[in-house]
Amino acid sequence: MTPEDHARAAADLLQAEKTRDQIGLLTKRHPEMGMDDAYQVQNAIYRAKLDAGRKVIGWKIGLTSKAMQYALNIDIPDSGILFDDMLFRNGATVPAGRFIQPRIEAEIAFVMKDAIGGADVTREDVIAATDYVAPSIEILDTRIQRIDPETGAARTVFDTISDNAANAGIVLGAERHAVDAFDLRWVGAITSRNGEVEETGLGAGVLNDPVESVVWLARRMAQYGQSIEPGQIILSGSFIRPVECPSGTAIHADFGPFGSVDIHFA
Repeated sequence: MTPEDHARAAADLLQAEKTRDQIGLLTKRHPEMGMDDAYQVQNAIYRAKLDAGRKVIGWKIGLTSKAMQYALNIDIPDSGILFDDMLFRNGATVPAGRFIQPRIEAEIAFVMKDAIGGADVTREDVIAATDYVAPSIEILDTRIQRIDPETGAARTVFDTISDNAANAGIVLGAERHAVDAFDLRWVGAITSRNGEVEETGLGAGVLNDPVESVVWLARRMAQYGQSIEPGQIILSGSFIRPVECPSGTAIHADFGPFGSVDIHFA
């Protein structure tokens, strides 16, 4: 793909977000598309949002579970950017029409007190730089069609990364914990939709340890001259499958002693 291709794809995705009208698969438009192309498109969206006055509040890590990696035939996670207009308070109601096809995932969020970056970041570095961890919900949306209506082809990881790793929102629970207060591998959530349990999972599903997920992110960002900044929120990756959230959905994620998170969709 050319720089012009990257810019055009980013503009189309931004327009889709604005109009709630999905675009076709970028991998169908550009069969030659690769990982670097996908992140170039995401970076063009990042620059456009900054120009529009948005502020970066953190980063999300996706595709951390083996099940999702097997489904997309990849062996690495992906990442996306959290902007200030994506943050919802715990228990809030998402206005009708805000998203196209919202889904949610339960995750452990890291909030950083120190900057961290570089290709040699270690888990000890991540632990030292973390202010606290908290229960969280990530809201997903897709500005790209999940399935091409003509061919039946599914979107690929390159489509998803281009679309800011399908990120759309974040909800933090009220609880705040020291990063070493719990064995994060054993922190889990019972996620219910309208009072019925839909998904359960444990933190170990995230690269065997959510801390390792943040290590991966810091190292990947270093390849692009980026670093994690103080105060930023890091969504370490989901340990459940995405839960569909049509209009009228109430989500409750019960993390046990770790806390809980609620979000409603009007």
